[in-house]
Amino acid sequence: TTEIYTLSLHDALPISLTCAVHNGARRSQLLGDTMGFFSKQFIDIIEWDERPGQLAYRVPMEDNEIQYGAKLTVREGQQAVLSNNGTLADHFEPGMYELHTDTLPIITALENWDKGFKSPFKSDVIFFSTREITGLKWGTAQPITVRDPEFGAVRIRAFGTYSFRLGSVDQFYNTTFANLDQLWISDMEAQMRSIIATSLAALLGSGKTPFLDMAADQAALSQELQQAADNATDQWGIVIPTLFVESLSLPEKVQEAIDNRASMGAVGNLQDYATFKAADS
Repeated sequence: TTEIYTLSLHDALPISLTCAVHNGARRSQLLGDTMGFFSKQFIDIIEWDERPGQLAYRVPMEDNEIQYGAKLTVREGQQAVLSNNGTLADHFEPGMYELHTDTLPIITALENWDKGFKSPFKSDVIFFSTREITGLKWGTAQPITVRDPEFGAVRIRAFGTYSFRLGSVDQFYNTTFANLDQLWISDMEAQMRSIIATSLAALLGSGKTPFLDMAADQAALSQELQQAADNATDQWGIVIPTLFVESLSLPEKVQEAIDNRASMGAVGNLQDYATFKAADS
């Protein structure tokens, strides 16, 4: 016997669908397929309301599809990328876009869409924050042991500030974000501090510049360390525009020895001055 069922689909469209089925099994399958189709959400507005501290964000898609002609908004300091089967495809700088074959040339080519294509489509949408993130702190968790030309083996501590930003979202995605849904600046800080400390250890390990000279010219040391750390993060698509060494210190006993030597030098100078004055009179 044939049974007639009417299904109201409030979540999709304000319509009713009449289904003619011939048995219970066929009825369940047909109604399930119909519900699956109409319960899909066709996304027509895509934007990222970036929260403080966010670095990258994947728009939740689940089983949803992007409506052909959907509106994409990319705010200042952001970059959006649509992917095709997990591979980054079309990139969007700040601005407002309508998503169709003309604005999606890479996905269009990969999917072989023709000029008449106007159907909803599946794609991941990933937003990246491209702003420079400033005022971050770094420091040596443990002292770095180096061989100083004047003092021999010494243990140096250093602290300072730095900034970073994403230079290549493709490189950052492939090495860091590919399997994530979102990433925060705080998730990256331990790794960044480790990279800077390692770069500093390599720089100091050359032993070419005495500690006192480095401490006297922290601007030059900051510039060298910034270049070294920036080179080290290039493989992850990260740029370090600024890095400053604000404190460079030795163990307390070594510092006392340096102070004592400076005091002895001052005493020697005073003795020379006294001898000179005596001879002059």
